[in-house]
Amino acid sequence: MDPATMKLLAAGLAIGLGALGPGIGIGILAWGALQAIGRNPEASGQIQTNMFIGIAFAEAIAIYALVVALILLFVV
Repeated sequence: MDPATMKLLAAGLAIGLGALGPGIGIGILAWGALQAIGRNPEASGQIQTNMFIGIAFAEAIAIYALVVALILLFVV
């Protein structure tokens, strides 16, 4: 195969697979937070704060995958 084709395929797989895990994780995290708020509405502020921190960490992993994909596209 052509090296340019392989580079595009590698970048696509890097961001596609790299965003899959954080996407699933954020969904599970939001689901759990909504269930917790439904059970204990008085603690919603603390639950939301922790949920947003968890979402930020999961998004950081997706950003790492994006950086790897960009490196594969433009550097390699």
